[in-house]
Amino acid sequence: MTAPPTAAPAHRDPELLGQTVVVIGGSSGIGLATATRARAEGANVILTGLHANDALQRAAHDLDALSTAAFDANDPAQLEQFFAGLPKEIDHVMVTAGGPHYGRLLEMTSDELRHALSDHLLLAIEAARNAAGRVRPGGTLLFMSPEGGRPTVGEGTESTVAAAMPALIANLALELAPVRVNLIAAGFIDTPLSASLLGSDLEKRRDQLRATLPIQRVVEAADVAALALHIMSNAALTGETYNIDGGQKLVSA
Repeated sequence: MTAPPTAAPAHRDPELLGQTVVVIGGSSGIGLATATRARAEGANVILTGLHANDALQRAAHDLDALSTAAFDANDPAQLEQFFAGLPKEIDHVMVTAGGPHYGRLLEMTSDELRHALSDHLLLAIEAARNAAGRVRPGGTLLFMSPEGGRPTVGEGTESTVAAAMPALIANLALELAPVRVNLIAAGFIDTPLSASLLGSDLEKRRDQLRATLPIQRVVEAADVAALALHIMSNAALTGETYNIDGGQKLVSA
């Protein structure tokens, strides 16, 4: 008895062939992983970072980036200048700039609170303002935020941002239509930023997550990049928040 013939794998065209993807915060971590995946799917990439350092230049070289820029994305004037220098029409913008801010709310200064909130909320508004007219219809603005959870002392600004961002994204999706606007809300992701924040406690955190998460492993930057590429390529998605945490919310007390 002969075995049935094996079907040849179906040919699949690259999902972002010929498109241009801008990654603000693309020199490492989630931004770099997303740019790498976009490039593998046929996109041209433009990368930015806070500093014109070796990491940004190495990423640009490895991905044959169209261009790079180093600036503070939370400075509205610098952000406007960057967008003004982009090609006339781009397809997708992903913003990963902005890190976490920890501390008791009542012990933070007004400047610290403004900075903590602007790192996500105001940055999203300014990015949307500058992207209007440059991102093609059906293209994507994609943002990152912390994942919402139980209020925790010392993480007040993070939980506030997590609660506010989905509403902001939904409103921006209406105002910018037919450009699509979406949000990825992430739990713990194993990135260089996480390593710098946790220091010697990093491996302990990894072990704890491997033992408790339903997926039995730690979520990595590549996992977020895969979600980002799906959001960019699926033209029916807008105004939504997509959580990625390996099932952490299912097992959190």
